[in-house]
Amino acid sequence: MMNSRRILWIGFILVLLGFLLPFLMVIRLIPSTFFINFFAFGSSIAGLYLGIIGASGLYVERRHKNRWMNEDWINSKRD
Repeated sequence: MMNSRRILWIGFILVLLGFLLPFLMVIRLIPSTFFINFFAFGSSIAGLYLGIIGASGLYVERRHKNRWMNEDWINSKRD
């Protein structure tokens, strides 16, 4: 299973690619073809979904870590 941070970074790179490809087409550094347009749109959408999944996974990991640390602290105060 992939790490949540890795998924978040892959999503960020895909969204950035989805921004840079159309930008490079607008300033005419690369030609505007159907494949590149479709790839830019797909990478932007996939990056958005992966970013949301990675951020929610990171939130869950931190929540479980904080909950475990709080329970450990509470149990040490009872003794």
